[in-house]
Amino acid sequence: QSLVSHISPQTKTPIATLKMLTDTLRTRPMSEAERAQFLDASARQIDKLDFLIQALVKTSRLETGVITLEKRPQPLAETIALAASGVFAAMEQKELQFSVSSPETLTLPHDRRWTAEALANLLDNAVKYTPAGGNVQLDVVCYPMFCALRVRDDGPGIPESEQAKIFARFYRAPNAYDKPGVGIGLYLARQIAQGQGGYIKCTSAPGKGSTFALYLPAAALSGKENESC
Repeated sequence: QSLVSHISPQTKTPIATLKMLTDTLRTRPMSEAERAQFLDASARQIDKLDFLIQALVKTSRLETGVITLEKRPQPLAETIALAASGVFAAMEQKELQFSVSSPETLTLPHDRRWTAEALANLLDNAVKYTPAGGNVQLDVVCYPMFCALRVRDDGPGIPESEQAKIFARFYRAPNAYDKPGVGIGLYLARQIAQGQGGYIKCTSAPGKGSTFALYLPAAALSGKENESC
């Protein structure tokens, strides 16, 4: 009920916009160029609604326990590749430099599909807030109990007063309103991390970019695999 009450207001704007665009297309004579612009605007609103519904489904399934995260030892490099594949186009469009530093043979117990979802959300945020021509870095650092997947960006940074709030469901920082999104990505990423016994940490300061680290338990790794970290 809480989730639905939060997401319902988010749908009002795209629905109202779609109604206005549709009514205009039906009643006002216009050129083919103008019609194409209206159709493009409608497509963007449909994409936003689709994103909201998908976020609702994913979040509700995790919160209610309908989905159980299935951890099993598997190569982390493949999960990173899956997560990064969803943001490559946006990176190229902004001409961002993307670098990855991770042990190629590292095997970590995790749920690939959902870990990739969480990591993709962190990468998506990094791409959104990094200015054109900037840098996005992803590196993996292992400790005795956890492996950290750290995503660093060249964005504007986040004030300390906001850092505890950004993981709340549908929360958006004041300087984020000009960026696409509804404030669900970080919340979903944290839910996925916690579902696997991990957590997410943010390190940031205004003007110095941000680092979001996804920590996953590494206790189940064998001694040989720990050495590879």
